[in-house]
Amino acid sequence: MSNPNTDPRMRRTRKLIMDSFITLSNKKEFKDITVTDITNEATINRATFYYHFEDKFDLLEQALEEGLITNITFDLSDYEEINEDMIISTFIAITNFWDSLAHRCQSGYEDTISRIIIDKLTNIFYPILLKQHSISESSALKSTAIMLSWGMYGVSVEWRTNSQQSRKEFIQPIIPYILHGLKKQ
Repeated sequence: MSNPNTDPRMRRTRKLIMDSFITLSNKKEFKDITVTDITNEATINRATFYYHFEDKFDLLEQALEEGLITNITFDLSDYEEINEDMIISTFIAITNFWDSLAHRCQSGYEDTISRIIIDKLTNIFYPILLKQHSISESSALKSTAIMLSWGMYGVSVEWRTNSQQSRKEFIQPIIPYILHGLKKQ
C-alpha cells in the first residue's frame, strides 16, 4: 500500500473528509456532529473515515492543527532570535487563527485549540531560544518557551474577548516586558 502522506488519492480523500467536517462545523455544534454526518457529507464509507482518523476528536484535532499551520503563513524558523517583529507576527497569526474559527463551534473545543496553539508555539520558540543562547539543550529554555507560548496564547484570548484595539496596538506595549523582563522600563 502507498504511503498515505505521499499518495495523491489518500491526500485528496483526507482533504475531502476535513472539508466536509469544516462544512458541517459551520452548520452544527461539534457535539452534534457524528461520524455518519461526516461520511455522508464526504460521500465516503465509515471504513474510509476510520482509515484516516481514529474518531471525530482526532479529526477535529488534525483539522485545527492544519488550520493553525495555514494561518502561520510566514516562516518563524527564519528568525534567529525572538524579537519585536517575531512577537507581532506570532500574535497576528494566532489572532488570525481565532478569526478563522469565529463562525465555527469553537466553544466546544477550546481546550484542544489552546493545547495545539501552545504546542506549536513551544516547538517554534524553543529552537530559536537555543540558537539565541548558543546551547544545544536546556530545561530552563524549554520552560521559557512554554511560558512564552502560554503568554502569547493568553494575550490572544484577552485581545479576542476584551479589546477594542487593533492587534498591533494591543501587543505593542507588552513587547518590552516580553523581551526585557519585568524590570522597570
